[in-house]
Amino acid sequence: MIEKINHIAIAVNDLESHIPFYRDILHLPFDGIEEVPEQKVRVALFKIGSMHIELLEPLSEDSPISKFLNKNGPGLHHIAFQTDSIQNELKRLSDLNIRLIDPVPREGARQSKIAFIHPASSGGILTELCQSDE
Repeated sequence: MIEKINHIAIAVNDLESHIPFYRDILHLPFDGIEEVPEQKVRVALFKIGSMHIELLEPLSEDSPISKFLNKNGPGLHHIAFQTDSIQNELKRLSDLNIRLIDPVPREGARQSKIAFIHPASSGGILTELCQSDE
């Protein structure tokens, strides 16, 4: 079951140039930077209420974030929904013929399990499901 919005992810070319806006101007608590090698990104995390804002910086030219930036420029990359069982949610969506990018969960930031729904099935918005202990 979907429980809440977990995070909103924003693609950027350089974390260090964007962190001050969220930390110093908006005064969002900065939870640090994490590298997610499987996703080929560095992630800067900011807490806002019960969710996070994630800034995503590509680690390499073949990173999905690098490809997104080359095509679209910096901006909103995806919205992520928290689920209590990512396996059950993926099965339910698959049974509804929802197009999945990830039919099997993979490792995400903050030791979460993640899977993406293709934008063709979600109104043009890249949508992530995540399951974490938060």
